[in-house]
Amino acid sequence: MINLFIKVIWFHQDIESPVLLYSELDQSKFEKRKVELFRNGKFGIADTEIEFNSMLGICEVPSLAEINTNPEFFGFEINKDEFECVWKEALLKCHLED
Repeated sequence: MINLFIKVIWFHQDIESPVLLYSELDQSKFEKRKVELFRNGKFGIADTEIEFNSMLGICEVPSLAEINTNPEFFGFEINKDEFECVWKEALLKCHLED
């Protein structure tokens, strides 16, 4: 089983919404893990055991081609190492803020 790792840039001015979204998707394109980064330095992290300022989606994530049809978003595939680096940094911050 090979999971897909994606990064989506969200172009907007709403300070309550993330500007970067990192997701690990399973074979069915459901989120297994997610990291969200906000313009003000705030972040969110979620998996099946952790929900810190975020939560996993309950629907299948659209394909990158579909995501990129909306001009507010630019999504692309990243490698597992890049995702793991972002995940570990967010996880550490999460534990420091508890």
